Parts: sequence; C-alpha cells; structure tokens
Amino acid sequence: MNAWSRRDWLAAALGSAAAGCAGWAGTAAAQAPAYPSKPIRLLVGFAPGGAVDIIARAIGQQISPALGQPVVVENKPGAGTNIAMRQLIDSPPDGHTLMLTANSIAANPTLYQPAPYDMVRDFTPVSLVGRVPVVLAVNAAGPFDSIGKFIAQAKAQARSVNYGSPGNGSTPHLAIELFVRAAGIELTHVPYKGGAPALTDLIAGHLQAVAVNALEVQPHVRSGKLRVLAVLSPTRTSIFPDAPTIAESGFPGFEASVWYGVVGPAGLPAPVVARLHAEVQKALAAPEVRDRLTNAGGEVLPGPADRLAALLASERARYDKLIREARIKPD
Repeated sequence: MNAWSRRDWLAAALGSAAAGCAGWAGTAAAQAPAYPSKPIRLLVGFAPGGAVDIIARAIGQQISPALGQPVVVENKPGAGTNIAMRQLIDSPPDGHTLMLTANSIAANPTLYQPAPYDMVRDFTPVSLVGRVPVVLAVNAAGPFDSIGKFIAQAKAQARSVNYGSPGNGSTPHLAIELFVRAAGIELTHVPYKGGAPALTDLIAGHLQAVAVNALEVQPHVRSGKLRVLAVLSPTRTSIFPDAPTIAESGFPGFEASVWYGVVGPAGLPAPVVARLHAEVQKALAAPEVRDRLTNAGGEVLPGPADRLAALLASERARYDKLIREARIKPD
C-alpha cells in the first residue's frame, strides 16, 4: 500500500468514527428527557395561608399547564426560612425544585452567624414576581391619626412610642429600622412570634403601633379597629389609597417593601432558567395572579431575567449595613 493509500484509509476511518460519535450524541440528545420530566416542587419558607404561600400557589397554578407538570407548593417554615433555603440548596440543579423567596434571602447571611449560605454562590435567580408594602398601623381609637403626629411624639421623647413586629429580623422589623434612621427618631421595638399576636395586642391597647404586611392588617382596618398611618412602599397601595407613603411624608426616595422572587439552586442550566422565567412572566400577566397581589395590597413586577439578581445584590448590601449598625439579632 503506497503512502497516499494509507492516508486515504486513515481519513476514511476517522470520518467513520466521527460519524459514529455524532450519531451517538444525536441519539443521546434525542433520548434526554425534556424539561420538566416530573412534578415541580415550589418551596415556601412560611406556614400556609400567608402572603408568600398565597402568591406561590397563584404562580404555580398558572405555570403548571404550560410546563405540562403539576407544581406542588411545599411549606417548610422555620429558622427564618433557612430550613426551606437549605432544602433548595441541597436539591439537584435540574429545575424540579424551586423556591418563592422574599427579603429574608438577602438578610439572613448577616442576620444569622455563621452565615447559613452564600447568596451568590448557592442560588440561581429566576424571576422577580412582585411586592407588597409594609404598613405602619395604629389603634383607630388611639392618639395618632397621622404619620406626622407619630413622628412628632417620637422626636419629643425618645423611645416613648413602641411598635410590634412579627419578630426580630423580620422584614417589617427591618423596614421600620430603615424608617427610624431616615426620620431620625427612636422607637421601642417589641418582637412577637408572628404578625397575628402583635395585631391582637394592638387592638387590645397593649401596643401603640405595629409593622406588618398590608395583607395581615387589612381585615382589622375594614372592621374599623385599626388605622394605617403610612405605607413603606414607593407608591400608595390600592387597598389603603388614603394612607400616604413614607416618601411623600417628607422622606423622598424612601422604600421598604416585602418583595417576592423565584430562585433555584446553584447551577441551574441556562435553558431551564430561560424557560421558567418566560413562564413566570406569562403568569404575571394573568388576571388571576395580578388580582392575588392586588388583593394583598401589592403589585406584580414583570421584567428581564437580571432584574431579580440586581435586586438581590442591592438588598443584600442594604440589609448587611442595617443589621450590623443596629446590631439586630434573630429570635
């Protein structure tokens, strides 16, 4: 066999091998299961019935038909949502375990020591969902009928005004701490194990104010027992249209809302992230989801895929500074 023939045979052999590899790869790709291939778990770090749970179920119901799989909401309350977050971190990065998270994902790495996770390293942002305002509410029979009077009393005598929250390090607690610094006042914080007992004590006259999300206080305002002095979101809420924002009450630019976003474990494949983001965006356009958030006093926040990542980064920095300066410790 001459040299030319040897080269001919070698090229033919390599070509045949390459064709075989390509055929195997194509077969493997064809046999790979399409996403999603089984039910999707949507973790919630709170008990059933709260705002996060309600919104998670609304999102799940909307994206399930498009994905062709059930979306099962699993409530994993405890440790300031760290239990649910750890379960998410330990899940395979295949898109079949997700979480509807809130502000705690950005606050907990500073609030809890040692840090329970690294937000950048351990999670994949998927989509921002919406926000609900934190409100400052008082007893309707009490002395405060405006946020101006509330601030004036707090300035006249430091720590003479107390307020309850769902607990040390809760989003409403952190929101009021941001407000305290903006207003230059000092309040006495009374932490509770959830918003409900704080509201009970406010109605009974044992507290002067509470900080909770708008959904929790709504029935008591409707009954005439409580009054909302201000909302801490950047715009007024539809369920309390007469309550001013902190920003329009003399503190331009102030904002401290409860926000919600869908995240997955680290390493979630880009095509899966893109698919999930697209389906969540469609869900946010559905009247059912918009109405759920509106009825909770909030609003949907559709937007590009990097919007949640940018929010997580900015809130992480803001909470880190606040928690360290105020020396806030979890319950």
